[in-house]
Amino acid sequence: MVRKQSDKVWLLVFVASLGYFVDIYDLIIFSIVRVQSFRDIGVPEELMRTRGEYVLNMQMGGLLIGGVVWGVIADKFGRLRVLFGSILLYSLANIYNGFVQDVTTYGVVRFIAGIGLAGELGAGITLVSETMGRGKRGYGTMIVAGVGVLGAILAYYISEWFDWRTAYFVGGGMGLLLLLLRIGTFESGLFHKATEQQVAKGSLAMLFSDRKRVLRYVYCLCIGLPIWFVVGVLVTQAPEIGKALGAETVLSAGKGVMFTYLGISLGDFFAGLLAQWLKSRKKVVFLCQVMIIVSSVWYLTSQGITEAQFNWLAFFMGFGVGYWATFVTIAAEQFGTNLRATVATTAPNFVRGALIPSTLLYGYFVQQWGIIAAAMVTLLLLTAIAVFALTQLEESFDKDLNYLEE
Repeated sequence: MVRKQSDKVWLLVFVASLGYFVDIYDLIIFSIVRVQSFRDIGVPEELMRTRGEYVLNMQMGGLLIGGVVWGVIADKFGRLRVLFGSILLYSLANIYNGFVQDVTTYGVVRFIAGIGLAGELGAGITLVSETMGRGKRGYGTMIVAGVGVLGAILAYYISEWFDWRTAYFVGGGMGLLLLLLRIGTFESGLFHKATEQQVAKGSLAMLFSDRKRVLRYVYCLCIGLPIWFVVGVLVTQAPEIGKALGAETVLSAGKGVMFTYLGISLGDFFAGLLAQWLKSRKKVVFLCQVMIIVSSVWYLTSQGITEAQFNWLAFFMGFGVGYWATFVTIAAEQFGTNLRATVATTAPNFVRGALIPSTLLYGYFVQQWGIIAAAMVTLLLLTAIAVFALTQLEESFDKDLNYLEE
């Protein structure tokens, strides 16, 4: 009986990992096929950037709204409902995305896809954390994120082998196939126990009504701030940064993203294993902040950088920000069962959304000091905030998650 239950738990981890794999694929596929798809539907070259920002912001808006919606649903009605509902929504949206003929429809479909994509990671991490034993749940969340981010690498190669419409069809098709695999997975026992209690579940009012609880939530968000600045600015703006560094060739943001996500995948495994060895998630996150600073400063001071050097540095920066799963796990472990999924689902999406104010600050600094100095100052500021926030959170490794927020 024990062996059978253990097999079910690892099947749950496997299915959650594949779900996040498809989620990451669908999350970044637009960034990879943007130029190809825009040219095909007739967007002029001079409007590529602005139209791209519109579609990406629509997807980001969907993520922010979806993070709240799915988080509340997961705490009120169950984690499994989110895992089924979210993947169905973003899979159908991605299939429809392969048929769009204009930018307006493109943006609307990416908004709907964003709502669906927002639920996958938080619900998966919450379900795995609540199902596995206290001392082993770090392995489960490590596998979910480590396998999941490899979806970015598949997205890159699919876009190289096929046209952009097929790339969207592949993403949607994978999601629908995975939906069938999820039949037979089981709900969290802690969630079932919470439903028997007369306490508010998935309540945003409860989350924000207590000052200490609000600060705990904000600190959870802050420890993830450097992650998306590295991916969204330092790597995505590689052509501009490379030019400022005197690179002889134009640095490829597409390849940079691929190497970064490869680093993130290995970094997630490293962070998870190290946390199990040290029995501390906080120490691992601090170590990752140090790696981010070292690798990013190295990158931003590499005059005459070559493409090969950039690819390696993108990998090392990705390895540093590979505490993504650890960050979401910490957020989940800081709150009781009746708010856990709300926090774990909103936190990663709000951190993604925090890239907007981060880039605005970065843009202001660019006007003052230039692109290299601005990138370095912004990065150091974000990591300083992350380290301070980390000191304000309690160590959650091996914490008993069987409790409620009153």
